[in-house]
Amino acid sequence: MTNLAAKWGMDESHFWLHGQEPQEIVRFDEQTGLWNVYGHAETLRILEDPTTFSSNTARVFAADNDMDFGDAFAGNPTQMDPPFHGKLRRLVSRAFTPKTVADLAPRIAALTHELLDEVAGRDRVEIVSALAYHLPVIVIAELLGVPAGDRELFKDWVEKIFDNDQQMSVKQTEEQRREIEEGLELSRKLHDYLRGHADERRHTPRQDLLTGLVEAEVDGERLTPTEVANFANVLLIGGHVTTTMLMGNTLLCLDAEPDADARVRADRSLLPSVIEESLRYLTPFASLYRVTTTDVEIAGQRIPKDRLVGVRIGAANRDKRVFERPHTFDPDRGPNPHIGFGRGIHFCIGAPLARLEGRIALDILLDRFPVLRADPENPPTFLPSPDLTGVKTLTLLTS
Repeated sequence: MTNLAAKWGMDESHFWLHGQEPQEIVRFDEQTGLWNVYGHAETLRILEDPTTFSSNTARVFAADNDMDFGDAFAGNPTQMDPPFHGKLRRLVSRAFTPKTVADLAPRIAALTHELLDEVAGRDRVEIVSALAYHLPVIVIAELLGVPAGDRELFKDWVEKIFDNDQQMSVKQTEEQRREIEEGLELSRKLHDYLRGHADERRHTPRQDLLTGLVEAEVDGERLTPTEVANFANVLLIGGHVTTTMLMGNTLLCLDAEPDADARVRADRSLLPSVIEESLRYLTPFASLYRVTTTDVEIAGQRIPKDRLVGVRIGAANRDKRVFERPHTFDPDRGPNPHIGFGRGIHFCIGAPLARLEGRIALDILLDRFPVLRADPENPPTFLPSPDLTGVKTLTLLTS
């Protein structure tokens, strides 16, 4: 298989995409002040132990940089630890039960056809703007109960939030601080937008997820308006960004592996395994962060209390101790214990929905376009954030 990273000039900091191995499984980076973890077993240990490795990274990050985030992370599930996290997650999980997700299949298929109708007959299609972005954002917007017609507004805000090529660092430069503040300002715009819809639900409830958050009680108390908006913010962003990257990355892998493309076109039952291997090979959320709550030893390295840990999911999914031929895209890989959706209490709640959207959309796409290949004159571009691995644009020739 062609080395995608070399062919398309992918981020050099994602050394695992270039077929390189980490110098150490756990390594302290003097420049950023982070403890980076690259191993699969070590990553599982961290993600499955929220007592030792807290998700509340904002606390330490703000203290180290003398910053005040205010209530920017109140109600944000990605920053929560037990027991509050579990209680809040259970409230939302009802919207992502197997039956609820399965019942969305006809709507996902109909939306896919509608979106592809708009680009039918073209000799080239930029698949992110045509399908991979719009499909998941419409689905999650409809689940939440916000107007899917506002998706261009979401897109503008979210793109700017993720349009940051700076590495996470314990001590921020002035430029990095400025970018963080700009990102927080954009998050506030999305927060204010969602809060407006949540406030409307307090007076006029509907059968949607946003109403469920407004009416939810945790330990006898309802969420504050800020907590509702921040939680909805995470669901809206996470509910489409991962799926957008999943679809684009899978198509990029199939383009680089013509045999796999031919096989899956002939036998669509292979699509789930193709998607799983794509999640391993080009992991959308390549990095997560945790903070130690006590001194801890991992892979022979002692990490002190209150230190930020960079959990490199993308590298863990290339760990040669777990995956044979880790730098080869292999749809027949089995078992495939990738951790592309995380693990532990923060395992992606929308993973079943993302998998369903990806399978249905790609199935229909392959039906409607007998030929799809990357346009060498319009090479793919990639999201600039070092924490993400995903195409920003992907132009495909259809003949």
